[in-house]
Parts: sequence; structure tokens; C-alpha cells
Amino acid sequence: MAEAGDGAPSADTGRNGKASDNSSRALGALRARVKNIGSHEGAAVRLPPERDLAAELGIGRRAVRRALEVLETEGLIWRRQGKGTFVGPRPSDSPDTVSALVDRTNPEEVLEARMQLEPALAALAALRADRQDVRRMRDLCDRLARASDDDARELWDEALHRTIGRAAGNTLLFGLYEIIEEVRRDDAWRSLRERARSKAMVATYVEQHAAIVDAIARRDPGAAEHAMRVHIATLRRSILSQDDQEAGLVG
Repeated sequence: MAEAGDGAPSADTGRNGKASDNSSRALGALRARVKNIGSHEGAAVRLPPERDLAAELGIGRRAVRRALEVLETEGLIWRRQGKGTFVGPRPSDSPDTVSALVDRTNPEEVLEARMQLEPALAALAALRADRQDVRRMRDLCDRLARASDDDARELWDEALHRTIGRAAGNTLLFGLYEIIEEVRRDDAWRSLRERARSKAMVATYVEQHAAIVDAIARRDPGAAEHAMRVHIATLRRSILSQDDQEAGLVG
């Protein structure tokens, strides 16, 4: 995304040489800039930060902020937290939604969501996975079992669960799974999961993954669902015990 630095009319400072606090003048200047940017088709353009706009226009930041709020309400600009204010086509809102979920949710909610979703995906995969899907799952299980560090385990674990989810053959359910996975990629969550992987637990997870894939290969949806439910329940106990210890609740 490009950044717009020109094209807006200049504005005068107040009589005392300080930036004036005139929201109407700020709105007029910014509206002209937005209109000029909008006349050129292409990718979204990022506006300069409020402080830079205020300095450039000779108008107080409060006036600039109010003017931007009006333009946003009118749908002429849009904002993305931590990224800035933009003019032009707005991309999918899903990254913003996921970013907000990372801040608002917690490990127990994510594991609860996984418990509701992933056993169902495993059951559907048992009905719909083809031989190539099963071969890929077995290969990923082997890679996960041979992984020698947490980074590799994280990589192959996610790949295995994703392959099972995709093999379920339901685009909407897989989309929900991807949202959960995006939340789980947050660094704080990754660190919590890594600390929950003791040597004994890693061996347990390897056995549980194999049981899930075996059930899918046998085309037994009930067994696949149960095996995934057992796996998520084991993860839940391990991860939440780590979370409680960090909070000083146990241990």
C-alpha cells in the first residue's frame, strides 16, 4: 500500500502562528485530498499519521481527528488498527477480526471451540478422505513423531490438523478451523503450547494422532470423532494447567 504525501490544499496557521483548531477547515482539506486520491484507481493508499497531517495543514490534531472521523463515517476512508488510515479499496475484514479475537479470547475458549469443531471435522474426514489424503496424514504423523524440536513439532502438528480439516470436505467448517488456527499462531499462545509439551506428553500426542488417522483410514467416523475428542481433551488439560501455573493458581 502506498502512502499519500501530496495533493491536498494547504491551510494557514492561526494569527498567533500556532496550528488552529478548525474542524470544518480540516474536513475540507482532507476531503479534497481524499477526492484527489480516489480519482486514481488502484490499491489502497495510506494517509500520513494525524500528527503529520496536522503539521502539514497547520490545523490542530483534534480538528484533524474529528475530520477523519467524519470521513470514516461517510465511508470515504477506513482504518486498520496498528496499520493506519487508508483511502481506496478495503481488503477483507477477516484479519482485523482475527486480530481482535487474539486480544479478546483466552486458551480455554479456543480449546472449547476446537473441541466442538475438530471432532466433527475428523468424522467427516473419515467419510470423505481419499487414499492420497490418508497417505499425506500418515506422512505428517511420521514427520511429527520424528520432530526433534518445538518449532518442527508446531509446524507438522498444524499441517496434520489442517490436512484432516481439509479432507472433511466442508468449506465453511474448514474456514472456521482456519480462524481458530490464526488465533493459535499468536506468539503468546505458541509459547504456552511449547511449555505444555513434556517428553511424556509428546509421546502421548504421537499415539493420539496415529489413532485419529487410523480411524479415518478405516472410514470409521465414530472412532475418528472419539479419537480427536480424546486428543483435544488431553491438550486442554496440559495447556490449561500451564496457564493456571503462570497465573499462580496451581503448582
